[in-house]
Amino acid sequence: MLSVSAISELIKKSIMSICAAFLCALSMNLFLVPAHVYAAGINGAAQLISDLLLDGMHVHLSISLLILALNLPIAVLGWYKVGKSFTLFSFVTVVLTSLFLTILPVHPLSSDILLNSIFGGMISAIGVGIALKYGISTGGLDIIAIFLTRRNRNASSGRYFLILNGIIIIIAGAVYEWQYALYTLISRFVNSYVIDMIHTKYQKLTVITVTDQTERLIDAIQDQFDRGMTVIPSYGGFTGMKKSTLMVVISHYELYKMERLIKAMDPNAFTNILETNKIIGTFHNEEQQKAIQAMKHGENVGKVKQTLGAQDYEHFQKLFETSAIK
Repeated sequence: MLSVSAISELIKKSIMSICAAFLCALSMNLFLVPAHVYAAGINGAAQLISDLLLDGMHVHLSISLLILALNLPIAVLGWYKVGKSFTLFSFVTVVLTSLFLTILPVHPLSSDILLNSIFGGMISAIGVGIALKYGISTGGLDIIAIFLTRRNRNASSGRYFLILNGIIIIIAGAVYEWQYALYTLISRFVNSYVIDMIHTKYQKLTVITVTDQTERLIDAIQDQFDRGMTVIPSYGGFTGMKKSTLMVVISHYELYKMERLIKAMDPNAFTNILETNKIIGTFHNEEQQKAIQAMKHGENVGKVKQTLGAQDYEHFQKLFETSAIK
């Protein structure tokens, strides 16, 4: 049976999913689609395919249906390779976006392509931003980028977004007029800028927390994230009370979960979250964290070794054996 907090969290995420889907659909039907400016990611790909089929083969397929069709295989990939909860809410958002695209009329509010590009990018960014802020996404490229980043640990998900969106823009420019591709670029710039204002996207973050609940917070972070951290003895400048400063690096997708964890363990903790430009050293992705958890509980040892690599596997084996002795 779900607890009250779990039910509350489910309701909150569901509301955010509905809001994100509505804003994404609104941006497309009122601004982007009438101006022939393409949205980001799978939504933009669905727009482009719909236009190509209509103009080249006189076949009409609705954008909402194409969005669903393109996201289905991505959802299967995400379910097995990225995370069930994240993928589930992402796909729910995709379904709702398709529904709103069908319900809302395609009605331009302005004949100015530049205004449509700016406001279309801004409104969709608000939807994507609030979704990411609550630990979900609008589907499509988010899931693909996470999967590709896990396959190549040295690459950033932002790079994959740039490549995948670039392909859409180039095809649109080559088949239709290049001005639409250029306006799409403007829309993408506005989109990225607004998302960064709402939620730090495609980046790693450094979380610095000052707390007097040191052991509780360390145990909770290691249990739920398996992140290493630096513990710095400190004291209050005004009160002189002894405290500890914990510094840990996380991915942007872990931010919402980390915020909730800190508040649960120590509501009075002072937390500063910084953007991290570069990391030199070991940083485990979500798949590797799950492998470490499995190793901690003695599950799927062979698969764990393959995921972590021999060196990391030996390191954590010794670490867990030492902890067990203590």
